[in-house]
Amino acid sequence: MGNRGQKRTETADELPADKRACSSLEFRPSSSNSSSIQTHLNSPNSTPDADMDTSSSASASSRSDGEHEKEEDSAYGSCDSEDAEQQPRHHILRDYQRRRSSSDHGKLNNILSNLNEEGNGDSGQLAALTELCEVLSFCTEDSISSLMADTLSPILVKLAKNESNANIMLLAIRSITYLSDVFPRSSGFLVRHDAVPALCQRLLAIEYVDVAEQCLQALEKISRDQPLACLQAGAIMAVLNFIDFFSISVQRVALSTVVNICKKLPLEGPAPFVEAVPKLCDLLQHEDQQLVESVATCLIKIAERMCQSSEMLEELCKHELINQVTHLMNLNSRTTVSQPIYNGLIGLLVKLSSGSFVAFRSLYELNISSILKDLLSTYDLTHGMSSPHSVDGNCNQVHEVLKLLNELLPTSTGDLGNQLLLDKKSFLADHPDLLQKFGMDMLPMLVQVVNSGANIYVCYGCLSVISKLVFLSKSDMLVELLKTANIPSFLAGVFTRKDHHLLMLALQIVEMILQKLSDVFLNSFIKEGVFFAIDTLLMPEKCSQVMLPVFSGFQSLFDSSQKSSARDIRRCLCYAFDTVPSSSAPPCKLDKDSVCNLAKHIKTSYFAPELSDSEKGMTDILQNLRTFSAALSDLINMPVDDDTPAQHEEKFHSILHQIMLKLNGRERVSTFEFIESGIVKALMHYLSNGLYLRNNVEFNGIYNHLLVLGKRFEVFAKLFLSYSDIPVEDLPLSVLIQKLQSALSSLENFPVIPSHGFKQKTSFATVPNGRCIMYPCFRVRFVRGEGETCLSDCPEDILTVDPFSSSDAIEGYLWPKVFIKRTENGESDAEALEQMESQPIHLPSNANSSQGESSGFIDSMSADLPEMQEDEANLSQFASEEVHFRESNSGETMSLDETNMGSTAQVQQFPTESTTKMKPQCSASGNNDNEDSSPRLLLYLEGHQLDRTLTLYQAILQQLLNSENEFITWAKLWTRVYTLTYKKALESKQDDAQEHTLLEQKSSISDKNVASMQNMAFFSSLFACKLASNLDKSSPAYDILFLLKSLEGINKCSFHLMSYERIRAFAEGRIDNLDNLKVMVHSVPQNEFVSSRLTEKLEQQMRDSFTLSTGGMPSWCNQLIASCPFLFSFEAKCKYFRLAAFGPRRVQLHTTLRSNSGASNDRQSTAAGLPRKKFLVWRDRILDSATRMMDLHARHKGLLEVEYNEEVGTGLGPTLEFYTLVCHEFQKSGLGIWREDYRSIITSETLPVVDSGILINPYGLFPHPWSPTTDSCNGIQFSEVLKKFVLLGQIVAKAIQDGRVLDVPFSKAFYKIILGQDLCLYDIQSFNPELGRTLLEFQAIVDRKMHLESICVENSTLKLDLCFRNTRIEDLCLDFTLPGYPDYVLSSECNHKMVNLANLDNYIKLVVDATIHTGIARQVEAFKSGFNQVFAIKHLHIFTGEELERLLCGERDFWAFNELLEHIKFDHGYTASSPPIINLLEIIQEFEYAQRRAFLQFVTGAPRLPPGGLASLNPKLTIVRKSIVAIVLIQSCPVL
Repeated sequence: MGNRGQKRTETADELPADKRACSSLEFRPSSSNSSSIQTHLNSPNSTPDADMDTSSSASASSRSDGEHEKEEDSAYGSCDSEDAEQQPRHHILRDYQRRRSSSDHGKLNNILSNLNEEGNGDSGQLAALTELCEVLSFCTEDSISSLMADTLSPILVKLAKNESNANIMLLAIRSITYLSDVFPRSSGFLVRHDAVPALCQRLLAIEYVDVAEQCLQALEKISRDQPLACLQAGAIMAVLNFIDFFSISVQRVALSTVVNICKKLPLEGPAPFVEAVPKLCDLLQHEDQQLVESVATCLIKIAERMCQSSEMLEELCKHELINQVTHLMNLNSRTTVSQPIYNGLIGLLVKLSSGSFVAFRSLYELNISSILKDLLSTYDLTHGMSSPHSVDGNCNQVHEVLKLLNELLPTSTGDLGNQLLLDKKSFLADHPDLLQKFGMDMLPMLVQVVNSGANIYVCYGCLSVISKLVFLSKSDMLVELLKTANIPSFLAGVFTRKDHHLLMLALQIVEMILQKLSDVFLNSFIKEGVFFAIDTLLMPEKCSQVMLPVFSGFQSLFDSSQKSSARDIRRCLCYAFDTVPSSSAPPCKLDKDSVCNLAKHIKTSYFAPELSDSEKGMTDILQNLRTFSAALSDLINMPVDDDTPAQHEEKFHSILHQIMLKLNGRERVSTFEFIESGIVKALMHYLSNGLYLRNNVEFNGIYNHLLVLGKRFEVFAKLFLSYSDIPVEDLPLSVLIQKLQSALSSLENFPVIPSHGFKQKTSFATVPNGRCIMYPCFRVRFVRGEGETCLSDCPEDILTVDPFSSSDAIEGYLWPKVFIKRTENGESDAEALEQMESQPIHLPSNANSSQGESSGFIDSMSADLPEMQEDEANLSQFASEEVHFRESNSGETMSLDETNMGSTAQVQQFPTESTTKMKPQCSASGNNDNEDSSPRLLLYLEGHQLDRTLTLYQAILQQLLNSENEFITWAKLWTRVYTLTYKKALESKQDDAQEHTLLEQKSSISDKNVASMQNMAFFSSLFACKLASNLDKSSPAYDILFLLKSLEGINKCSFHLMSYERIRAFAEGRIDNLDNLKVMVHSVPQNEFVSSRLTEKLEQQMRDSFTLSTGGMPSWCNQLIASCPFLFSFEAKCKYFRLAAFGPRRVQLHTTLRSNSGASNDRQSTAAGLPRKKFLVWRDRILDSATRMMDLHARHKGLLEVEYNEEVGTGLGPTLEFYTLVCHEFQKSGLGIWREDYRSIITSETLPVVDSGILINPYGLFPHPWSPTTDSCNGIQFSEVLKKFVLLGQIVAKAIQDGRVLDVPFSKAFYKIILGQDLCLYDIQSFNPELGRTLLEFQAIVDRKMHLESICVENSTLKLDLCFRNTRIEDLCLDFTLPGYPDYVLSSECNHKMVNLANLDNYIKLVVDATIHTGIARQVEAFKSGFNQVFAIKHLHIFTGEELERLLCGERDFWAFNELLEHIKFDHGYTASSPPIINLLEIIQEFEYAQRRAFLQFVTGAPRLPPGGLASLNPKLTIVRKSIVAIVLIQSCPVL
């Protein structure tokens, strides 16, 4: 095989630069090849549009320079183009293309005549071919006719066979490549003239590398349209024969040809592709991801073609295919593949194990269970993280894993003559060790997946595998197997499901376990409630319901509108994991009475009859717990004498202590026993004093209620948290939380509603404001309520309604049409009504933003209100593109009306809050009338009043889920006509009066006792929230949720509660030393309150694409995360927060950015998702630049990027550095914005990386108190301080919006302020411990004085007890100024007075008020006003203070060595094992805290890692090997 280097160079010099012969080094494959490979499995009939170097570039050349500039500007959010300018440009371009096509056609005719002339010789043909390549490179498909292609084809094929002249041969094959690319129909003509055999011959008899590479390119083009011809001509082996001799890029093209052929393998006839399997299996070991994915695609398609023949599958397995695939599937494999390919590989193993005994045996011997265990573990642990292993209920990775598991456990007895099935069973019987290892790996993980809240299909698959495991295991093996998981408790949880398929599997598992191990598990089944669940199934009303599927059929995999019989059969769960569908199978394998019959059989065969007795069937633990519960209830109802409150508390403490001893005793308390004991309800009655079940808490005597609550919460805190000698996980509070979480997982039945039933079609919604939407409408008939004389009938019969309209939006449409305005004579103004009806549909002017928002993409799911108002103004012009326009422009940074955006940024809404409480606002219309804020109409659906917090879709869905009286399909959901009855709402000011009364009560409470009332805000808010609208207050799940909420509050306020208990003990004389006021509280970690099951359900709902785009989530998601956010993980809350605050595009963009790792991907994803805006800043004027930036762009939704004046570079790195520099400017001393009690100043010598003069407070930054009567202090103007707080709020909000990390150490108390939580006396210690402790000690003295006065103790020796550390208060020489701030006078009345014992109480109140209320109120309001200009600060209320710090400032913890290896990318000659890399990572690992901060700031621009740590860095930290000494940071990619 020769090398044509010199000859090719001589000829190539005569050609244009881009038309020279391609060498292996110059060849660059099409980017579309790689992308198309990843879509092969999803769209087998798709034809990728490749655009290789040899492809036609007409589309590129036809663009004008102006268009290139426009594309570049659009990446940065430019909106200067207008539709009027586009029209003439299109006409000009069309005329130009027409003229050019005519010119190309003439050139092709001339070239054709030159090629046909035999007298021209080789030189003439060479020149003609050169010109042909040039013309084909730049012409379009319109330039070539079928006749021209048919005429050119035989000539080019003939020249391609010209072995005497290699240049002619090369250019002829290149012309074939260009022709196939620019005119795909020419592939048929080329095939007809034997082009494929000619190209294959050139590949098999390879002489010149350039010719071979060109042949591969040509075959790749032809194989797209003629795969069968390529297969028959032997193109697969021709392409693969010498593939190792080519470069990686050329190998990719070769494999693309094989992929194109394998996509359309013939179902019948010979299988010439089998001989390529050994070569393909070898290529699976390659390190190139794109190459491996192409090979995997080929093997997947080949297996699909051969799956009907066991012999052919056995042939596949002979070439180490199983070994290679399992090695590739290992999560620790060097080569990673995309998710569709990964799923396809699992499907490949399913097909092989289904039809091949060799594959079945090999998978067991290769320990496939460990790989599958790792896959399922990623499913449960990802929660909100953007993981490629997420599950949403479709045929995805977990579905494929479960299909494989079912295939690996053969239990079918239908065909006894099936030799393959018999061989599999015999193998497992002969190798019990392999089966046991398989079960030990899979059983705990399957139980974990089901308990995490998996959907019905995943649950069914897991239960099916567990059932087969139990069936195949022998008794001794089964005992060891079931020790790995609490199977009785697990099955008891499954019995709470409604679907008869799940119930049947659970009953079968129970029966098999009792058959084999009745003596071992019988008592466990009774203890865990399995017997109770089976007995409940046999109740008549229960048996009539078990045939109803879960959630009324909304979990369907397929659209019910499809009438295919195969789909109808497959829709049933019975066939969800069958690999070979049967056309003759019944719709469902279960009979009508199967569940009840099996339940009766189990009850009569294994359980004693006396167990049905309510008393005899109880375990000893359950009886004891019920006794304690009754005793606690009796004690609650017992009247308390004034003389014995302490004894009452001691009795409570004693009973609670006994309950906790029982819950944490040696004998485990099952979830069933815990639920049935009544402990939860008794504890809630005790904690709430009976308030939590009331719909409206009465305000009369609320002070006394709150005093009782405070004492009872103290008892809880003292019992649960005052242990210092035991681990946190063994604290009584931790034990109780674990029990409650298990009970909640067993009882909750919140539905996950997938959107498989939504058809992507455009429809017109008349209500509320007449717009085109991209999903179905509800058909609604509006009917006037009986006896309504003030309302008229709706003029239209049936109207189409946007399903995501709120009640306010529907009312806005309906009210003008049905309201009858009365004249003075009492007659209706018919003329006015008629005139109103004749007008086109418009929203009320004062409700424009509210209704437009809620009717488009469900309340504030869409990005922001101003863009919505622009949409409303252009409805008539863009009606057909309304939804798409709204979605595509939700993040634009440029707006025509920037002045209206400030006031509207604060009123963005989301379904987490009641839309009825949202006053319709329009930024240009000013205030609204009071009547607009209250409903004018009441809407009823089937007799039930619509909850105004829900959309129409949510309300209908909730009623269907609660009805349980029919099987609801998606088709019926959308075709049904719903009747909405409307009535006039009664005007009532009761709510306003009640709210006013509450405010008065709070005001009066705050004046009574400072210390005792500090926690009352928490108690009063606890009983005002609504947990979930679809939860009945009498249900056990409601009790559990409320108790969890109470315990979370106790845990959060534990320091406050224990401190107040110590103060009260000092006041009553139980302790005498002020040093004993110090408390050590061991709080339970916040993640103990996280429910993995509810978190996974919320994640599943948010992963649904339709939910993301419209916000059509079930109501429980919004209400539960608003009232009980502690139940959800930080990652899930972050995703929900972005969805609520910024709309779905930010969520999708954030997920995309976290999944990408390259700088180019980052730029492309960002530009495609949201516009970006560059801003020029000056390093020497950072705050001025930040102020100007926020003034211009705070209200815009695009991403801000920074470039520095007279510096090169922009992107993520400089932007993060800018935010860091701004934070350091805010932390400088002497600005008058922060307290400087514990300040220490960092100088440039201390830490040279950061600016000097930075204020460091070990307890965090808290606002400097300013007197309301002071305008300046020490030369600092208070107006400048307020401006800085406004700017700080803008910076913080913009950083959160854009996902930037800030280096600003706020104190815990300031985070509470941001979260809208009230501060109290006890919070002062968090930012000033000395002042906080002193005030607490003063308060203890005041309380002791009040206590002595209440018991009428005369002045005596007890006076010494009222001294402050043996010093009289008067001798402390305190005046009425704020400690540390002598210019801050606390009270003008007490200006010249000294503090004494008589006025010490007043002094404490004034100091507390000045420190955390009045003294900082204006600064806090300034901060919030700046924040709200970017997005509403209320969206942050779902986070805790620690979570908010993590969201804003990134991760506090640093990395481990393994984490560095895993999340750092090594390139350009470096690998993870390179000695310089190992040395560098060891040095980094040894960095001190300050060095790590400096390193991170140098590399990324920020001294802290983003939330998620190194794994969340995007782009990844990359270390490359360079020949130069300088280290260059290119754009936003952190490269070392």
